[in-house]
Amino acid sequence: MVPATMRIRPTFIAAALTLAMPVCLSAEETKPPTPAAPPAKKEEGKKEEAKKEEKKDDKKPDGDKPVVTSGKVTIGGKEIAYEAKAGTLPILKPDGKPSAQVFYIAYTMKDVKDAGTRPVTFCFNGGPGSSSVWLHLGAFGPKRVDLPADGLTPPLPPGGLVNNEFSLLDVTDLIFIDPVNTGFSRAEDPKAVGEFLGVQEDIQCVGEFMRLWVTREQRWRSPKFVAGESYGGIRGGGLAQHLQERHRMYLNGVIIVSGLLDYATLMSGPLNDTPYLVELPAMTASAHYHQKLPADLQTDFKKAVAESRAFAFGDYAAALLKGSDLTQAEREVVIKKLARLTGLEPKLIEEQELRIDSGVFREMLLRKEKLVLGAYDARVTGRDGDESGHHPQIEPFMRVVGSIAAASMNAYLREELKYEKDLP
Repeated sequence: MVPATMRIRPTFIAAALTLAMPVCLSAEETKPPTPAAPPAKKEEGKKEEAKKEEKKDDKKPDGDKPVVTSGKVTIGGKEIAYEAKAGTLPILKPDGKPSAQVFYIAYTMKDVKDAGTRPVTFCFNGGPGSSSVWLHLGAFGPKRVDLPADGLTPPLPPGGLVNNEFSLLDVTDLIFIDPVNTGFSRAEDPKAVGEFLGVQEDIQCVGEFMRLWVTREQRWRSPKFVAGESYGGIRGGGLAQHLQERHRMYLNGVIIVSGLLDYATLMSGPLNDTPYLVELPAMTASAHYHQKLPADLQTDFKKAVAESRAFAFGDYAAALLKGSDLTQAEREVVIKKLARLTGLEPKLIEEQELRIDSGVFREMLLRKEKLVLGAYDARVTGRDGDESGHHPQIEPFMRVVGSIAAASMNAYLREELKYEKDLP
């Protein structure tokens, strides 16, 4: 770190002000009374006091002093020793006062000859509104939630953590960032939290955190990457441009995990058919897992998905573009093909005007079994409280995994990383 160059410590000036009081003299004394201090002296005193206050305000806030611990993780049969830092960095206003504190956990490998050139990857999830717990304890960090091999039957809360043999720490240092209003990151003024929730505001805040961390840790020569999940895809792409233009910091790569780059691929509606096309192959894969496809597709997973993808961006796209110009014969061909690739009833597909929303698919694929699919992992199922509608009322995957992730992270922070914070 470079505290000498990043922090301005206040210098306090002691000023003694002496105000002379008039002295009463006896009548026989001829010496005139001592006059009061001239106004100029009073003004100087006020200026000195003002300077003191200015210098107090000049102090740059540091955020939490990071808590430093050590750990080991085994990856590919090799034991790696690392240092973990948990703390916050301040995001400053133009006047130098903090507008927010951004929480992070940094893992850096020990015993590196030139740590200043080792790759570093900044990780965050999406939402927007999610902390980085999912990539941290579910993918890249040195610890992960203890799940069975298939990942489908998570333990009852509170769960536990184990060595993460899939961590990226063997090839890159890892910085997990919680954007403002997630995790332990907070705006200094709760009423001003909206200043950080816009697309560009979010990018600017995370970008400033990255610049400050790289500067304090002397990592400007390190290859730099960002890894974003879901909405983190939009944030990651925006950061690549923002960091270049604002700080001349060029990223070496952007890692996108199930990433969102364009809301048009997600938000279906009367004027947007794109989601129906891009989601069809995933529906086919999910139907294959639940044994709902015809026999010839069930025997070959890759063939099933390839056929679905070819149809989605070929005849299916053309059919949706035709709209009301689609003939009845063409319509029936599309319905039959969609039923083959999704496992849904032809009548339902016709009622949906050939456009299968992901919510409808999750609710209706296992309707006979009275189960709904998970939105984040369609292999996971749960019972819905309402079996009359076409959209699920629950998300079974997050109901279980969410509680385990929260309990695991809170315990890990306090017990292993020794970071004490009362914030929820």
